[in-house]
Amino acid sequence: MTKKLAVLGSTGSIGQQTLEVVRAFPHRFHIVGLAAGRNIDLLAKQISEFKPSFVCYQGGKAQTHLAGGKYEFLSLEDIARHPQVDTVVIATSGKSGLNPTLAAVKAGKNVALANKESLVTAGEIITNEANQNSAQILPIDSEHSAIWQCLNGESQDATRLILTASGGPFYRYSPAQLARVTVKQALKHPSWQMGRKVTIDSATLMNKGLEVIEAHWLFNMPYDNIKVLIHPQSIVHSMVEFADGSIKAQLSYPDMRLPIQYALSYPERLNNPQLPRLDWSHVNNLTFDQPDLDTFPCLRLAIEAGMKGGTYPAVLCAADEVAIELFLAQRIKFTDIAHLIQQALAQHQAIDSPALEEIMAADAWAREKVMQLAAGDSQCY
Repeated sequence: MTKKLAVLGSTGSIGQQTLEVVRAFPHRFHIVGLAAGRNIDLLAKQISEFKPSFVCYQGGKAQTHLAGGKYEFLSLEDIARHPQVDTVVIATSGKSGLNPTLAAVKAGKNVALANKESLVTAGEIITNEANQNSAQILPIDSEHSAIWQCLNGESQDATRLILTASGGPFYRYSPAQLARVTVKQALKHPSWQMGRKVTIDSATLMNKGLEVIEAHWLFNMPYDNIKVLIHPQSIVHSMVEFADGSIKAQLSYPDMRLPIQYALSYPERLNNPQLPRLDWSHVNNLTFDQPDLDTFPCLRLAIEAGMKGGTYPAVLCAADEVAIELFLAQRIKFTDIAHLIQQALAQHQAIDSPALEEIMAADAWAREKVMQLAAGDSQCY
Protein backbone atom coordinates (compact mmCIF):
# COMPACT_ATOMS: atom_id res chain seq x y z
CA MET A 1 0.00 0.00 0.00
CA THR A 2 1.07 3.57 -0.67
CA LYS A 3 1.47 5.54 2.55
CA LYS A 4 0.13 9.07 2.51
CA LEU A 5 2.53 11.44 4.21
CA ALA A 6 2.38 14.96 5.56
CA VAL A 7 5.81 16.56 6.07
CA LEU A 8 5.76 19.47 8.50
CA GLY A 9 9.02 21.40 8.18
CA SER A 10 9.56 20.26 4.60
CA THR A 11 12.17 22.93 3.76
CA GLY A 12 14.43 22.17 6.73
CA SER A 13 17.23 19.62 6.83
CA ILE A 14 15.11 16.67 8.02
CA GLY A 15 12.21 17.67 5.78
CA GLN A 16 14.39 17.79 2.66
CA GLN A 17 15.97 14.44 3.47
CA THR A 18 12.50 12.97 4.01
CA LEU A 19 11.54 14.07 0.51
CA GLU A 20 14.73 12.44 -0.82
CA VAL A 21 13.50 9.14 0.61
CA VAL A 22 10.07 9.71 -0.96
CA ARG A 23 11.71 10.33 -4.35
CA ALA A 24 13.49 6.99 -4.06
CA PHE A 25 10.18 5.16 -3.53
CA PRO A 26 7.51 7.03 -5.50
CA HIS A 27 5.18 4.01 -5.49
CA ARG A 28 5.45 3.50 -1.72
CA PHE A 29 4.98 7.04 -0.46
CA HIS A 30 2.69 9.86 -1.56
CA ILE A 31 2.95 13.41 -0.24
CA VAL A 32 -0.47 14.84 0.63
CA GLY A 33 0.66 17.70 2.89
CA LEU A 34 3.63 20.08 3.08
CA ALA A 35 4.35 22.79 5.62
CA ALA A 36 7.22 25.25 5.82
CA GLY A 37 8.28 28.51 7.41
CA ARG A 38 10.10 31.30 5.63
CA ASN A 39 11.68 29.41 2.73
CA ILE A 40 8.83 30.04 0.33
CA ASP A 41 10.95 29.61 -2.80
CA LEU A 42 11.95 26.06 -1.88
CA LEU A 43 8.41 25.25 -0.78
CA ALA A 44 7.14 26.39 -4.18
CA LYS A 45 9.50 23.92 -5.88
CA GLN A 46 8.35 21.15 -3.56
CA ILE A 47 4.69 21.92 -4.29
CA SER A 48 5.41 21.83 -8.01
CA GLU A 49 7.11 18.44 -7.69
CA PHE A 50 4.90 16.62 -5.18
CA LYS A 51 1.56 18.39 -5.75
CA PRO A 52 0.21 18.08 -2.20
CA SER A 53 -3.46 18.52 -1.38
CA PHE A 54 -2.72 20.59 1.72
CA VAL A 55 -0.14 23.31 2.36
CA CYS A 56 0.80 25.48 5.32
CA TYR A 57 3.40 28.24 5.28
CA GLN A 58 4.33 31.33 7.21
CA GLY A 59 2.18 34.22 6.06
CA GLY A 60 -0.72 31.94 5.30
CA LYS A 61 -3.29 32.74 2.67
CA ALA A 62 -1.90 36.24 2.15
CA GLN A 63 0.89 34.77 0.06
CA THR A 64 -1.01 33.49 -2.95
CA HIS A 65 1.84 33.45 -5.47
CA LEU A 66 2.83 29.85 -4.73
CA ALA A 67 2.20 27.84 -7.87
CA GLY A 68 2.69 24.23 -8.83
CA GLY A 69 -0.71 22.72 -8.22
CA LYS A 70 -4.10 23.02 -6.62
CA TYR A 71 -3.96 22.82 -2.86
CA GLU A 72 -5.88 23.89 0.21
CA PHE A 73 -4.30 26.07 2.86
CA LEU A 74 -4.63 24.45 6.30
CA SER A 75 -3.03 24.96 9.70
CA LEU A 76 -0.29 22.65 10.92
CA GLU A 77 -2.76 21.03 13.30
CA ASP A 78 -5.41 20.48 10.60
CA ILE A 79 -2.87 18.85 8.29
CA ALA A 80 -1.60 16.64 11.13
CA ARG A 81 -5.08 15.34 11.95
CA HIS A 82 -6.49 15.18 8.41
CA PRO A 83 -8.21 11.87 7.51
CA GLN A 84 -6.22 11.58 4.27
CA VAL A 85 -2.90 11.50 6.15
CA ASP A 86 -1.49 8.15 7.31
CA THR A 87 1.84 9.30 8.73
CA VAL A 88 2.85 12.76 9.90
CA VAL A 89 6.54 13.69 9.79
CA ILE A 90 7.15 16.33 12.47
CA ALA A 91 10.37 17.97 11.26
CA THR A 92 9.73 21.49 12.52
CA SER A 93 12.11 22.96 15.08
CA GLY A 94 11.36 24.42 18.48
CA LYS A 95 7.95 24.69 20.10
CA SER A 96 6.17 24.89 16.72
CA GLY A 97 6.11 21.09 16.64
CA LEU A 98 4.17 20.66 19.90
CA ASN A 99 0.60 21.42 18.81
CA PRO A 100 0.70 19.44 15.54
CA THR A 101 2.26 16.49 17.36
CA LEU A 102 -0.59 16.55 19.86
CA ALA A 103 -3.15 16.89 17.07
CA ALA A 104 -1.65 13.90 15.26
CA VAL A 105 -1.58 11.54 18.25
CA LYS A 106 -5.10 12.55 19.28
CA ALA A 107 -6.19 11.56 15.76
CA GLY A 108 -4.45 8.20 16.11
CA LYS A 109 -1.86 8.88 13.41
CA ASN A 110 1.58 7.40 13.03
CA VAL A 111 3.96 10.20 13.97
CA ALA A 112 7.50 10.12 12.57
CA LEU A 113 9.01 12.46 15.13
CA ALA A 114 12.16 14.51 14.62
CA ASN A 115 11.11 17.47 16.76
CA LYS A 116 12.79 17.09 20.15
CA GLU A 117 11.00 19.87 21.98
CA SER A 118 7.57 18.21 21.77
CA LEU A 119 8.45 15.20 23.90
CA VAL A 120 10.90 17.13 26.08
CA THR A 121 8.39 19.78 27.11
CA ALA A 122 5.17 17.74 27.08
CA GLY A 123 6.25 14.10 27.12
CA GLU A 124 3.68 12.98 29.67
CA ILE A 125 0.79 14.62 27.81
CA ILE A 126 1.85 13.34 24.37
CA THR A 127 2.57 9.76 25.43
CA ASN A 128 -0.71 9.54 27.35
CA GLU A 129 -2.65 10.80 24.32
CA ALA A 130 -0.78 8.40 22.03
CA ASN A 131 -1.64 5.43 24.27
CA GLN A 132 -5.29 6.43 24.56
CA ASN A 133 -5.69 6.87 20.80
CA SER A 134 -3.51 3.96 19.60
CA ALA A 135 -1.14 6.39 17.89
CA GLN A 136 2.39 5.22 17.26
CA ILE A 137 5.41 7.49 17.71
CA LEU A 138 8.15 6.48 15.27
CA PRO A 139 11.45 8.12 16.26
CA ILE A 140 13.53 9.70 13.51
CA ASP A 141 16.55 10.65 15.63
CA SER A 142 19.32 8.20 14.79
CA GLU A 143 19.86 7.38 18.48
CA HIS A 144 16.22 6.68 19.28
CA SER A 145 15.77 4.83 16.01
CA ALA A 146 18.71 2.64 17.01
CA ILE A 147 17.15 1.86 20.40
CA TRP A 148 13.79 1.18 18.76
CA GLN A 149 15.41 -1.24 16.30
CA CYS A 150 17.30 -3.02 19.09
CA LEU A 151 14.10 -3.46 21.11
CA ASN A 152 12.11 -4.89 18.20
CA GLY A 153 11.54 -8.61 18.66
CA GLU A 154 12.44 -8.66 22.34
CA SER A 155 9.89 -10.10 24.77
CA GLN A 156 11.52 -8.60 27.86
CA ASP A 157 12.11 -4.97 28.72
CA ALA A 158 15.58 -3.49 28.52
CA THR A 159 17.43 -2.74 31.73
CA ARG A 160 19.52 0.13 30.37
CA LEU A 161 19.68 2.41 27.35
CA ILE A 162 23.06 3.69 26.14
CA LEU A 163 22.90 6.79 23.95
CA THR A 164 25.98 7.60 21.91
CA ALA A 165 27.14 11.11 21.07
CA SER A 166 29.74 12.20 18.54
CA GLY A 167 30.98 14.80 21.00
CA GLY A 168 30.58 17.52 18.39
CA PRO A 169 33.42 19.58 16.93
CA PHE A 170 34.81 20.65 20.33
CA TYR A 171 35.07 17.30 22.09
CA ARG A 172 38.68 17.87 23.26
CA TYR A 173 38.44 21.64 23.83
CA SER A 174 39.31 23.25 27.14
CA PRO A 175 36.94 25.79 28.75
CA ALA A 176 39.25 28.60 27.58
CA GLN A 177 39.09 27.32 23.99
CA LEU A 178 35.30 26.97 24.15
CA ALA A 179 35.01 30.62 25.20
CA ARG A 180 36.64 31.61 21.88
CA VAL A 181 34.47 29.40 19.62
CA THR A 182 33.00 31.25 16.64
CA VAL A 183 29.63 30.75 14.99
CA LYS A 184 31.34 29.39 11.87
CA GLN A 185 33.23 26.80 13.90
CA ALA A 186 30.14 25.74 15.83
CA LEU A 187 28.12 25.20 12.65
CA LYS A 188 30.66 22.74 11.25
CA HIS A 189 29.73 19.31 12.59
CA PRO A 190 32.26 16.50 12.04
CA SER A 191 29.75 13.73 11.27
CA TRP A 192 26.21 14.92 10.49
CA GLN A 193 24.47 17.38 8.17
CA MET A 194 21.81 19.08 10.28
CA GLY A 195 19.94 22.34 10.75
CA ARG A 196 21.59 25.30 12.51
CA LYS A 197 19.94 24.89 15.91
CA VAL A 198 20.52 21.14 16.14
CA THR A 199 24.13 21.64 15.07
CA ILE A 200 24.74 24.12 17.89
CA ASP A 201 22.93 21.83 20.33
CA SER A 202 25.26 19.04 19.27
CA ALA A 203 28.28 21.26 19.87
CA THR A 204 27.14 22.08 23.43
CA LEU A 205 25.92 18.48 24.05
CA MET A 206 22.47 19.91 24.83
CA ASN A 207 21.25 17.77 21.95
CA LYS A 208 22.21 14.63 23.87
CA GLY A 209 20.56 15.89 27.02
CA LEU A 210 17.31 16.46 25.17
CA GLU A 211 17.61 12.95 23.74
CA VAL A 212 17.91 11.52 27.26
CA ILE A 213 14.59 13.14 28.14
CA GLU A 214 13.04 11.89 24.90
CA ALA A 215 14.29 8.36 25.56
CA HIS A 216 12.71 8.47 29.01
CA TRP A 217 9.28 9.10 27.46
CA LEU A 218 9.64 7.03 24.29
CA PHE A 219 10.81 3.87 26.04
CA ASN A 220 9.45 4.36 29.57
CA MET A 221 12.95 4.12 31.02
CA PRO A 222 13.99 5.69 34.37
CA TYR A 223 16.62 8.40 34.03
CA ASP A 224 19.05 6.46 36.22
CA ASN A 225 19.01 3.69 33.59
CA ILE A 226 19.90 5.94 30.66
CA LYS A 227 23.60 6.43 29.99
CA VAL A 228 25.47 8.68 27.54
CA LEU A 229 28.80 7.76 25.93
CA ILE A 230 30.95 9.83 23.59
CA HIS A 231 31.56 7.92 20.35
CA PRO A 232 33.35 10.21 17.87
CA GLN A 233 33.11 7.83 14.90
CA SER A 234 29.26 8.03 14.89
CA ILE A 235 28.98 4.42 13.72
CA VAL A 236 27.26 2.89 16.77
CA HIS A 237 24.08 4.95 17.02
CA SER A 238 22.97 3.61 20.40
CA MET A 239 22.84 0.42 22.46
CA VAL A 240 20.40 -1.49 24.64
CA GLU A 241 21.35 -3.66 27.62
CA PHE A 242 19.16 -6.52 28.85
CA ALA A 243 18.76 -8.39 32.15
CA ASP A 244 21.33 -11.05 31.28
CA GLY A 245 24.00 -8.46 30.48
CA SER A 246 23.66 -8.82 26.71
CA ILE A 247 23.98 -5.59 24.76
CA LYS A 248 22.50 -4.99 21.32
CA ALA A 249 23.73 -2.13 19.14
CA GLN A 250 22.61 -0.65 15.84
CA LEU A 251 25.42 0.40 13.50
CA SER A 252 25.37 2.16 10.15
CA TYR A 253 26.99 4.91 8.14
CA PRO A 254 25.93 8.28 9.65
CA ASP A 255 23.18 9.38 7.28
CA MET A 256 19.85 10.72 8.56
CA ARG A 257 17.99 9.29 5.58
CA LEU A 258 18.33 5.79 7.04
CA PRO A 259 16.37 6.40 10.30
CA ILE A 260 13.92 8.55 8.33
CA GLN A 261 13.34 5.73 5.85
CA TYR A 262 12.93 3.15 8.62
CA ALA A 263 10.29 5.29 10.34
CA LEU A 264 8.39 5.69 7.06
CA SER A 265 8.65 2.07 5.90
CA TYR A 266 8.22 0.32 9.27
CA PRO A 267 7.77 -2.61 9.75
CA GLU A 268 9.52 -3.19 6.40
CA ARG A 269 13.12 -2.47 5.47
CA LEU A 270 13.55 -1.11 1.96
CA ASN A 271 16.64 -1.39 -0.23
CA ASN A 272 17.65 2.15 -1.14
CA PRO A 273 20.74 2.24 -3.43
CA GLN A 274 21.14 5.95 -2.69
CA LEU A 275 22.06 5.30 0.95
CA PRO A 276 25.78 4.77 1.63
CA ARG A 277 26.80 1.46 3.17
CA LEU A 278 29.32 1.06 5.94
CA ASP A 279 32.75 0.18 4.54
CA TRP A 280 34.52 -1.87 7.20
CA SER A 281 37.86 -1.45 5.47
CA HIS A 282 37.72 2.23 6.49
CA VAL A 283 36.64 1.61 10.09
CA ASN A 284 39.91 1.45 12.01
CA ASN A 285 38.55 1.65 15.55
CA LEU A 286 35.41 2.34 17.55
CA THR A 287 36.05 4.30 20.74
CA PHE A 288 33.85 5.29 23.67
CA ASP A 289 34.43 7.79 26.44
CA GLN A 290 32.59 9.39 29.35
CA PRO A 291 31.16 12.88 28.72
CA ASP A 292 32.76 15.76 30.62
CA LEU A 293 29.79 17.37 32.39
CA ASP A 294 31.92 20.22 33.74
CA THR A 295 33.24 21.30 30.36
CA PHE A 296 29.87 20.68 28.68
CA PRO A 297 27.32 21.64 31.37
CA CYS A 298 24.34 21.68 28.98
CA LEU A 299 24.16 17.88 29.13
CA ARG A 300 24.04 17.98 32.91
CA LEU A 301 21.44 20.78 32.93
CA ALA A 302 19.19 18.83 30.58
CA ILE A 303 19.34 15.61 32.58
CA GLU A 304 18.67 17.49 35.82
CA ALA A 305 15.70 19.30 34.27
CA GLY A 306 14.30 16.01 33.00
CA MET A 307 14.62 14.38 36.41
CA LYS A 308 12.95 17.33 38.13
CA GLY A 309 10.15 17.24 35.58
CA GLY A 310 7.18 19.58 35.68
CA THR A 311 7.80 22.77 33.73
CA TYR A 312 11.60 22.59 34.05
CA PRO A 313 12.06 20.88 30.65
CA ALA A 314 9.94 23.58 28.97
CA VAL A 315 12.15 26.28 30.48
CA LEU A 316 15.24 24.32 29.41
CA CYS A 317 14.09 24.16 25.78
CA ALA A 318 12.94 27.75 25.54
CA ALA A 319 16.05 29.14 27.22
CA ASP A 320 18.26 27.04 24.96
CA GLU A 321 16.45 28.19 21.83
CA VAL A 322 16.78 31.89 22.69
CA ALA A 323 20.40 31.53 23.82
CA ILE A 324 21.31 29.84 20.53
CA GLU A 325 19.65 32.65 18.58
CA LEU A 326 21.71 35.17 20.55
CA PHE A 327 24.90 33.22 19.86
CA LEU A 328 24.15 32.93 16.14
CA ALA A 329 23.59 36.69 16.12
CA GLN A 330 27.03 37.04 17.79
CA ARG A 331 25.53 38.77 20.82
CA ILE A 332 26.87 36.25 23.35
CA LYS A 333 29.79 33.83 23.58
CA PHE A 334 29.46 30.10 23.00
CA THR A 335 29.94 29.39 26.71
CA ASP A 336 27.21 31.92 27.60
CA ILE A 337 24.61 29.53 26.18
CA ALA A 338 24.92 27.19 29.16
CA HIS A 339 25.24 30.09 31.60
CA LEU A 340 21.96 31.69 30.47
CA ILE A 341 20.11 28.35 30.58
CA GLN A 342 21.41 27.66 34.09
CA GLN A 343 20.32 31.10 35.30
CA ALA A 344 16.81 30.67 33.87
CA LEU A 345 16.39 27.22 35.42
CA ALA A 346 17.63 28.47 38.80
CA GLN A 347 15.07 31.29 38.87
CA HIS A 348 12.12 29.26 37.61
CA GLN A 349 9.23 28.46 39.95
CA ALA A 350 8.20 25.07 38.60
CA ILE A 351 4.74 23.55 38.30
CA ASP A 352 4.38 19.79 38.71
CA SER A 353 2.25 17.81 36.20
CA PRO A 354 1.52 20.97 34.18
CA ALA A 355 -1.33 21.40 31.74
CA LEU A 356 -0.47 22.45 28.19
CA GLU A 357 -1.30 26.09 28.97
CA GLU A 358 1.12 26.06 31.90
CA ILE A 359 3.85 24.57 29.72
CA MET A 360 3.38 27.35 27.17
CA ALA A 361 3.43 29.96 29.95
CA ALA A 362 6.72 28.55 31.25
CA ASP A 363 8.09 28.66 27.71
CA ALA A 364 7.16 32.33 27.34
CA TRP A 365 8.60 33.18 30.77
CA ALA A 366 11.92 31.52 29.93
CA ARG A 367 12.26 33.34 26.62
CA GLU A 368 11.73 36.71 28.25
CA LYS A 369 14.01 35.83 31.16
CA VAL A 370 16.92 34.87 28.90
CA MET A 371 16.59 38.10 26.91
CA GLN A 372 16.67 40.05 30.18
CA LEU A 373 19.69 38.11 31.41
CA ALA A 374 21.52 38.65 28.13
CA ALA A 375 20.81 42.37 28.31
CA GLY A 376 22.51 42.44 31.70
CA ASP A 377 19.51 43.55 33.73
CA SER A 378 20.81 43.51 37.30
CA GLN A 379 17.37 42.53 38.61
CA CYS A 380 17.68 39.18 36.81
CA TYR A 381 20.73 38.04 38.78
